[in-house]
Amino acid sequence: MYNNDWERFGDEIRRTIQDAVDNKDFSRLNQTVSNTIGQALDNVSRGLKNGGWYREPEVGSWKEKSEEDGRKQAPYTVPHAGEILYLRGTSVKIGGIFLAVTGYIFGLGALIFFVLFCIGAAATGWDMALGMIAALFGIFTAAFAVMAGIGTNMVCSVGRFRKYVKLLGNREYCDIKELTQRTGRTAKSVVKDLKKMIKKGWFRQGHLDEKGTCLMVSDNAYRQYTGLMDRLRQEKAEKDAAEAKARSDYEKLSPEVQKIIDAGDEYVRKIREANDAIPGEEISAKISRMEMLVDRIFDRVEQNPDSVDDIRRLMEYYLPTTIKLLEAYEELDAQPVQGENILSSKREIEKTLDTLNIAFEKLLDDMFQDTAWDLSSDISVLNTMLAQEGLAEDSLKKMK
Repeated sequence: MYNNDWERFGDEIRRTIQDAVDNKDFSRLNQTVSNTIGQALDNVSRGLKNGGWYREPEVGSWKEKSEEDGRKQAPYTVPHAGEILYLRGTSVKIGGIFLAVTGYIFGLGALIFFVLFCIGAAATGWDMALGMIAALFGIFTAAFAVMAGIGTNMVCSVGRFRKYVKLLGNREYCDIKELTQRTGRTAKSVVKDLKKMIKKGWFRQGHLDEKGTCLMVSDNAYRQYTGLMDRLRQEKAEKDAAEAKARSDYEKLSPEVQKIIDAGDEYVRKIREANDAIPGEEISAKISRMEMLVDRIFDRVEQNPDSVDDIRRLMEYYLPTTIKLLEAYEELDAQPVQGENILSSKREIEKTLDTLNIAFEKLLDDMFQDTAWDLSSDISVLNTMLAQEGLAEDSLKKMK
């Protein structure tokens, strides 16, 4: 179809130009060339609505339906039967070739006539008629150059589009980084390409993520992505709110308590670093439990500043000694030869860590003593009220 149209348009332009030159009548020249360009663009526009990429309704495969050779492509897992993910692309490529060939051939012809008429106009002292005709052919040259550029860009775009589809394979999403590595193009160029293709509808269900780092070619994949992003935003909002509350609570504490809490955070950090530096599952479990207990102790101080007096001995002796023991264990464990003295010292430190953990557990439990008393009092009052109302378990049994 395109070849027949191209020949018909070409013959019409050639006859019109030849008649204009022979009869020195250029009145129909502008209209004929303008009509040719318009019909060419309309023809390509109609072609874009037909033929090319499609997805079969049955689950399990996809094909590229080609007007040129009908070659089958690789099997493809379809997320949902009947979904169309890609634009029919063969007509786009053929249309681009048609525009490019038309633009280059007739642009070259218009350029030749432009040069000839310029020479003729210059030879006659820039005769007004010849000058106008030269200007007209200059416009034609520019118009056909634009057509050639559009057609060339379409052909190249379809080539890149097909390469992207091939790289996607049976996936519903792909990292932009992978596409840049496999195509040799920059991330900026690939993202610009994909945005145009999505806007034009070549990726029928195409989406890019918020940062332009991932291409999703199905609505199903995009829904999963947006759901994940909503959850992450909610989690971040909750985390930010918790941190803001913690900062607010911290600022309400006295300078003395703030200083103790900061020191406690530093001890927790040192315990964590020691754990990272000392291998071994058994010793690591002991140190991890110690880190958790110390961290909770200082959390309790932050929640109940009145308990700061309960941890004086912890701050002045137990924690500094604990850090020394962990540093000593790290040094002993790093020795290339583990003799009996080293092994014995390590065992003593491990037993001491167990003793310290028991002590820290008891200290943490004691710090909740006031809370336990308050709860016990509340429970006692509640049971008394229930009994008075005849709602206690014993009262209900007597009623039966």
